[in-house]
Amino acid sequence: MQIAGLAKLTLIDYPGKLASTIFTSGCQLRCPFCHNSQLALTSPTGKTKHAVPDILAYLKKRSNVLEAVCISGGEPLMQDNLDEFAWILKTWGYLIKIDTNGGFPNRLKRLLDLDLIDYVAMDVKNCPVRYAETCGQKKLDLSPFRKTIDLLQESKISYEFRTTVVREFHSKEDILQLNEWSIGNSYLFLQSYKDSSNVLTPGLHGYTEDEMNELRQSVLPLIPNTKVRS
Repeated sequence: MQIAGLAKLTLIDYPGKLASTIFTSGCQLRCPFCHNSQLALTSPTGKTKHAVPDILAYLKKRSNVLEAVCISGGEPLMQDNLDEFAWILKTWGYLIKIDTNGGFPNRLKRLLDLDLIDYVAMDVKNCPVRYAETCGQKKLDLSPFRKTIDLLQESKISYEFRTTVVREFHSKEDILQLNEWSIGNSYLFLQSYKDSSNVLTPGLHGYTEDEMNELRQSVLPLIPNTKVRS
């Protein structure tokens, strides 16, 4: 495990739970609107400033207070020892949430088969026809992402899909075509992009609150559990 950051306390990353969030290094995508661009550009096997034993010592000490650990990135499923790390946390009674872009379904399946995760949030970057572009790629095999969606829908754990809406990448038609991922009655959260100096490509634009609510209303007949997250 290469741990690049730790948020010691969060009230929002795991719904309804007191949690810590761990940020891992490395990502296979290069989404222009990524807010963790420094993590995405870092090798998933390179040295980081947070030693795993130190992180585990903190989490063990706080296990009587905290309820959950969120493992984010970068892309946490790129970490070779994620299952061992999650197993340790589960033995201390933690609920485990994974934030993933969905590109590593086989690694996700292993965690599911071992009952090591309780919640997954998968980023659905865009409708299929614009997926590669939105991920900063010229070409992209979409089959791993489809497989991950299927795995989550077939699982017994809690999960959500979420889309960061960027004016330069998402039109109303693109949002409507998210239904091509067969999201169905699963939860889909739309969140407007917010520019910052930490993104891979600064200067992009989000949608207003009213516009986001209009997008939600337009997609509700297709994906009835669509919500706007501020």
